[in-house]
Amino acid sequence: MKSTRRDPRELTSLPEILSCLSAFQSEETELSNRLAELLAARDPIVSSLNRLQSLIPQVEQLRDEASLLSERVSYTAQTAKRVGGRVRSLDEEMSRVREAGDHVGQVMELKSSLASLQSTMESKDWESAARHCARAMSLPLGVISGPFAETAVPTSESHFPPAQTLQSAREDLLAIFRTKFNQASRDRDSTATSRYFKLFPAIGWEEEGLQAYSAFVIDLVRVRAPASAKASSPLYFITSLTALFESIAMIVDQHQPVVEKYYGKGKMKSVVKCLLEECDKVVKSIIEGWEEERSMKRKLSDVNNNPPTPLYPSTMRRQTSTVPDDSILDPREIDKVISELAGMVVEALAEESADTIEQSQNAEYSHDISLFDHTTSHQIFEDLMTTYYIPLEVWYTRSIIDKAQRLSAPDHSQLPVITTTPDDVFYILKTVLSRLLSTGSVNGLERTLDRLRDVVEQEYIFVIKKRLDEVYRIPTGGTSVRGERAERENRVSFMTLLNDLDVSSSHLERLTRDLFSSSNIVQHFSDLQQPLVRNLITSFSGLTTKFRSALRVGIEQLFNQLMRPKLRNLIVDVYKDVSYVLDEQGYSAAEYQDVVRKRFVKTWENLVDGYKDTFTDGNYRLFFGLALDVILRPWEKFMMSLKFTDLGAILFDRDLRSVTAYLASQTAFGDAREKFVRLQQMSTILNLDSEEDVDEFYNGSGITWKLGLQEARAIAGLKT
Repeated sequence: MKSTRRDPRELTSLPEILSCLSAFQSEETELSNRLAELLAARDPIVSSLNRLQSLIPQVEQLRDEASLLSERVSYTAQTAKRVGGRVRSLDEEMSRVREAGDHVGQVMELKSSLASLQSTMESKDWESAARHCARAMSLPLGVISGPFAETAVPTSESHFPPAQTLQSAREDLLAIFRTKFNQASRDRDSTATSRYFKLFPAIGWEEEGLQAYSAFVIDLVRVRAPASAKASSPLYFITSLTALFESIAMIVDQHQPVVEKYYGKGKMKSVVKCLLEECDKVVKSIIEGWEEERSMKRKLSDVNNNPPTPLYPSTMRRQTSTVPDDSILDPREIDKVISELAGMVVEALAEESADTIEQSQNAEYSHDISLFDHTTSHQIFEDLMTTYYIPLEVWYTRSIIDKAQRLSAPDHSQLPVITTTPDDVFYILKTVLSRLLSTGSVNGLERTLDRLRDVVEQEYIFVIKKRLDEVYRIPTGGTSVRGERAERENRVSFMTLLNDLDVSSSHLERLTRDLFSSSNIVQHFSDLQQPLVRNLITSFSGLTTKFRSALRVGIEQLFNQLMRPKLRNLIVDVYKDVSYVLDEQGYSAAEYQDVVRKRFVKTWENLVDGYKDTFTDGNYRLFFGLALDVILRPWEKFMMSLKFTDLGAILFDRDLRSVTAYLASQTAFGDAREKFVRLQQMSTILNLDSEEDVDEFYNGSGITWKLGLQEARAIAGLKT
């Protein structure tokens, strides 16, 4: 309002004066209204002040009562404080009295315990002596070494301070218990051994007791061969290791409860550690004896210097020697050594794995599994796998494969004919791989499988491939009769080698399948190792691809050389002078003569004569499929050059079905009908009614078409 008010001195006209006057009147009215409102609101305020004024006497009364109460409480509190202070003083005095009594009682108990200890030691009651010693040791150190005890406890017989007397008695008992324990151990007195063993921790010599016990069990695992045993026996070293590990397992199984009962949970660890250290020494001694007795270093040198050479060395292996010298190395002798070595590794790693599993199931030992995994014995056997087992096993496998290749001969006792090589080689591979799995060494398994995979590929598959190449490399000369006989023999030889590849592939699949589910995996490998082992076996089965690849190349080579040229004119010869533009008379004559089926059957049987009986089922299936692939496209193309009447289309369908049925009857694998699908669909389109639209039938029939729509239209256009 003040912002719109103008100075009257500035007003110069009547309208301005009237306007300013009106503004003043409005402001006056507004101020009057505000004052009226304030006056109207005064009564509640006055009423509230009156009520507060009436409360003043009551508040003053409460203040006086509070002051009086405070005076009374203060007096009572001072009285209670004086009484409480006196009570606390009395409690402190009583506590001191009790402590003094307890101290005196403990000193008297110490004196009594030491006296009883000396008495029982003199009477050689060692259990009671240990009990009295333990009772004295259970007293607080402040009591034992305190000035009161040093004054009250000594006697004329024992004038030394009680702490010194107790320590001297403990040391005397330790010497006595150790002597008695050692004597009982030498006498193999199990009762006395247990008696003194449990006394060590009672008098505070726990570590010394465990040391004495460790020395006792170490003596138990020192394997001594009986006088009748001979190191030349193939079971001598295996039996020694078996006795060693069985004794360790028995000790841990039988003695762990005793140790933990008297010494506490987890105290067996130090004993086991000492056992394993002694085991390392014994194992090292046994292995050194085995190496010397079996002349292993010489055998290893002979193996390295006399590697077997395959009949057709691959570019990856070029050897200077041609034939392994059996006078130097006998594979049977190497096989015996490998079996013995595998048996020793089995005993070591299997026993260690069993101990590891047992300890891992115990919560107190879950952190001590590394004791077993990092022993010197473990490393010794892993080194044996690397140093001896793998080179000898690979050499043995190569030697047997080479020998099987050199002695290979057709086995005419079975059909289809194969050579003796696949059965011989895979029998040895099964033996070798089963022996390898039984060792329980994951590292050894992985490295050996890698080497064996290379051996099979380079010295078995490669040799068969080279033999296939050699079959037709030597020219056949002479008369036509001799040439035909030589050609037939070459073909049979080639097919026999292809059968070897097929049978080898089947043998490998069966072998890896048997190994995958072998009990050796569960028996010799831990739960954590088993998936890795099965992955390695699966990886080895990848050689099947190598066999299949070499087999397909060989069959295609044989097919292209002998069969493909003869199939080029088969369809033309079968359909020579055949027409499908027929009336009823022509259809009847053609149906009666059945020319297409008869010609095809005769020609086909002449072509495949000798293949079906000689090939394995798998090889004949592949060969049969190649033949059908060669004739079907020309057949389809030839059909597109013909014309058809309605009766001719019916006859074509009949001819096609009869040929398909014949081919299907010649095989047990049912591939023929699948390969004739396009021709069957051509026949279907040719036999449509003339009123039926090809496009509509193609799109609405629900048939899975192998023909395109344009092809279907072209086929429909062949009808006249």
